[in-house]
Amino acid sequence: MDTLRQAWEYALNSNNDFLDAVWAHLRLSGVALLIAVAIGVPLGIWISRYGGAGQVLVNVLGILRVVPSVAVLFLLLPSQGTGFRPSAIALTFLAVPPLLINTDAGMRAVDKSVLEAGRGLGMSAWRLLWRVQMPLALPVVLAGLRIATVEVIASATLATLIGGGGLGDFIQAGLALSRNYILLVGAIPVALMALVAEIGLSYVQRVAGRQSRA
Repeated sequence: MDTLRQAWEYALNSNNDFLDAVWAHLRLSGVALLIAVAIGVPLGIWISRYGGAGQVLVNVLGILRVVPSVAVLFLLLPSQGTGFRPSAIALTFLAVPPLLINTDAGMRAVDKSVLEAGRGLGMSAWRLLWRVQMPLALPVVLAGLRIATVEVIASATLATLIGGGGLGDFIQAGLALSRNYILLVGAIPVALMALVAEIGLSYVQRVAGRQSRA
């Protein structure tokens, strides 16, 4: 309890440093997720239209997911330097695979008879996609977004290693100084952000699932 009290007091006495770190962490995570959604979802829709070739790409991306985030960060150093941009790129690489894989899986899971019925009603390919396929695939896509969001929020702490800022600065300072209360100033908000994202997106996913079944 003393450590938690010290962490609370340290956060309060850090003036605007703590709030700046929270904002930097949220901004970094948000930018990475927005770019990942813009890349992963359309690409997932596209590869779902191809059988074997699309599955090969999904499997390759699944293998790439095991590459540690810190390795991607340092691989970007020679070409991108340090700071916000390489951190956002690395987190985008982390977030794209679950979004793409789940979008592909959700699109492939749509009942073919439903698609045939839509075509029989004279629906265009574009209308069929947005009025039929995407609503039915949405729960699976949201599952991918939930996974990506939690992973990005947690991994954004590593951005401090290349000057990306965020709450990882407090974690690194706590480790360097052997002060657990400073470490907790960074770790606790990150855990809370990840928990809120998990609960919130899980709820949205359940709502979308009920609507798609209806």
